[in-house]
Amino acid sequence: MSNTQAFDIGSLHAGYAAGWPVSEMIDLVFARLEEAADPGIFIEVADRAALLEAASALGPFDAVAKPLWGIPFAVKDNIDVAGLPTTAACPDYAYLPRQDATVVRLLKDAGAIVIGKTNLDQFATGLVGVRSPYPIPRNAIDPELVPGGSSSGSAVATARGIVSFALGTDTAGSGRIPAGLNNIVGLKPSVGALSTTGVVPACRTLDCVSIFALTVEDAWSVFEIAAKPDADDPYSRDVGRSPASTPPALTIGVPAKDDRQFFGDNAMESAYEKAIATLSALGHRIVEVPFDDFYATARLLYEGAWVAERYAAIKDFFDQHPQSLHPVTRQIYGAAKSLTAADAFSGFYALQALKRKVAPIIASVDLFCVPTAPRHFTVAELEAEPIRENSRLGTYTNFVNLLDMCGIAVPTGKREDGLPASVTLLAPFGKDALVAGLAQTLHRESGVTLGATGLPLPPLKPDTSPASEEGMIDLVVVGAHLSGLPLNHQLQALKARFLRAAQTAPDYKLFALPGTVPPKPGMLRVDGSEGASIDVEVWQLTPEAFGTFVAAIPAPLGIGTISLADGSQCKGFLVESVALTGAADITAYGGWRHYLKSA
Repeated sequence: MSNTQAFDIGSLHAGYAAGWPVSEMIDLVFARLEEAADPGIFIEVADRAALLEAASALGPFDAVAKPLWGIPFAVKDNIDVAGLPTTAACPDYAYLPRQDATVVRLLKDAGAIVIGKTNLDQFATGLVGVRSPYPIPRNAIDPELVPGGSSSGSAVATARGIVSFALGTDTAGSGRIPAGLNNIVGLKPSVGALSTTGVVPACRTLDCVSIFALTVEDAWSVFEIAAKPDADDPYSRDVGRSPASTPPALTIGVPAKDDRQFFGDNAMESAYEKAIATLSALGHRIVEVPFDDFYATARLLYEGAWVAERYAAIKDFFDQHPQSLHPVTRQIYGAAKSLTAADAFSGFYALQALKRKVAPIIASVDLFCVPTAPRHFTVAELEAEPIRENSRLGTYTNFVNLLDMCGIAVPTGKREDGLPASVTLLAPFGKDALVAGLAQTLHRESGVTLGATGLPLPPLKPDTSPASEEGMIDLVVVGAHLSGLPLNHQLQALKARFLRAAQTAPDYKLFALPGTVPPKPGMLRVDGSEGASIDVEVWQLTPEAFGTFVAAIPAPLGIGTISLADGSQCKGFLVESVALTGAADITAYGGWRHYLKSA
């Protein structure tokens, strides 16, 4: 295969299945690295012989037993890989780990091959990608721009197609900013979803291992493999691994226009408004929300408690070797030495007060869409204002882990000047599947290419809809419980999972029930040719949640067995015929949502 070979997981596996040897993939990795002519991407590259040995140990191609069989990936150099030095971009700090970080081990077990360790802002402190004693990675799209950090090398390696995906870390936005500035996907999981055992800490209570990929599907595939509880990580949490899915209509919060900050970058502002318009055209409801308290939360990250936490992570090393640190990093860490425990508690109290203030805003929407970065910065601009511009890059990222949210940065096309545009979708802890599902749709709608490769997005695999899980109960909803409508929050509160949009068999009539608040329809099964197919949604609940939900349904509605157009049957909403006196027959609209739009 040629240098035009796409490195997304599906394309590589198609090649392997057709007989393409892994050795040629490895040759192509080194050829692309040489072509990039960028010594700043990797701090350490694995020996070719070692890579061939790792490939040989995989055995015959088997993407079922090893879903990442033969997939090359890179690892940010604050994450341990056995046999390769961990430096955190500080040569004097370097050590040689004897074992892989938990997340690296899980990916290796799935068949992935580590190509090398990537450059970063030293000790993962920065969003710019230029705070390193090693050569600075060049932005894959425009070398005059900063690559973004701290996971700079991981993002650039992915964007250039040198690897299929890469691991980064994200405390303040390091897994999202570089993705947005290099036209790739950056998945920042819920805090604790991916183990941080074997990761050099920045802020231990906030750190996440993040995933850079060329497509949302690939990022999610890696997440599903790596998101496992780890008994060795006291901050590990089980978020589940539900398939990425998106209800047809969501309520999406965006910063109020007067609150948006782009620092004079009109092209970035226009691109963001275009992305919002795309989401609206897809059928989602856009709601402007006040953002001042989110910005106030973001400012806490580089004050008091969390600066002290960064210092605590490397206190002994810093105190003994302050001159080993990059000048900007040394300035940030050094400031923490004057902080007191009282300062830390003041920060905790301030955060708790802000959490209380923003909680109703977060609860009022399904998710948020924000710019990934407020603007692009040149390397020269960063040299002139290293701390101010770094802070500005974190405008829409610094608050996320403090508020226990998950997110994914996704390309949305090109700006007016040809530079990459990106937005980040955010949601509360555990809703990783929701943001990934919408990101996949938005990525496909944007018509972008894969990173800096110029290659088109590969076609989606057939039938990517999530399947029912054993022991769960599928529920058909037809009216106010549909996604984006007033009672859907009742399903969300019970942690129901959206499965799919569907249609009933042509055996039903739909009526608008009089005097209901909020307005509700009633669906009635009828005989023969009187009925029609009605648009519905299928959600899934645990038996306990299903029981709680059914117990709260008021008459004249009830739960019966619904026949769907595909021949399956599920429990779902029906109405008592006695309640239809004075009700309008709205069957011709084909569904409640269509009726509401016509009213």
